Parts: sequence; structure tokens; C-alpha cells
Amino acid sequence: MGSRKKQMADAIKAEKKQIAFAKLNNCPTSPRKMRLVADLVRGEKVEKALNILRFNPKEASRRLETLLMSAVANWQAKNEEADIEEAELFVKEIRVDCGTMLKRLRPAPQGRAHRIRKRSNHVTLVLGANNNTQSN
Repeated sequence: MGSRKKQMADAIKAEKKQIAFAKLNNCPTSPRKMRLVADLVRGEKVEKALNILRFNPKEASRRLETLLMSAVANWQAKNEEADIEEAELFVKEIRVDCGTMLKRLRPAPQGRAHRIRKRSNHVTLVLGANNNTQSN
């Protein structure tokens, strides 16, 4: 491997070490309800985001709280020697996409049927680190 290529590869590897992500697939909540909660924590620091999710009464906040804890654990696994408080982790990106839709029929008057769409979603959460002390 050439020296320039190796330097680029090392730089990309160092950047990837500063981010961690977690995914939640086929969560049985409608994407619209999940986005309401996801918008609350987008761009916030991890400690503040956990407090927001812990005291939010919506059901989607419980699922996002466990997802955020999973992303923090993934970041710790990547950076075993680093400290979370010094890294200043924040929610870099949170994306809520449509998942599979279960289609059901509900009986309606006069022999008709109405379609029920039970929606689900996929959530992708990306954490970033603001530590300037480790940039070499």
C-alpha cells in the first residue's frame, strides 16, 4: 500500500472511531409518532437527551431511550480507552423511516370492509464525539 493511500485509510479509520450508530428495525409504532419524539433529541448531548427521553410520557420515548443506550455502548466498545464525559457525545443524526405495514380488514356497516394499516418504522441513531484532545 502506498504512503498516501495508507494516510488516507488511517484518517478515515480515525473519523469512523469518533462515531457510533445503532438501529431499531420494525418497531411497531407509526413513524409519525416516533418522529415527534426523535425531533426532541436531535442535536442534543447524550446526558440531556437521556433526561428528555426518561421524562417524556410517550411510549416511543422508552424505545428511543434503549436505542440511545445501545449506541453509547457501541461507542464504548469502539473506544475502550476513552472516557464518555471527556468525549462530549451528542446525537449527530436520528432518522425515522417507514417500515413494513401490516394490512388488516375491519368489518364496516352494510357488508363492507375498511382497510386498517398497522404501521411500523426503522430508526437509525448516529452519535458523534466533540473531543478535540484526541485529534492527532
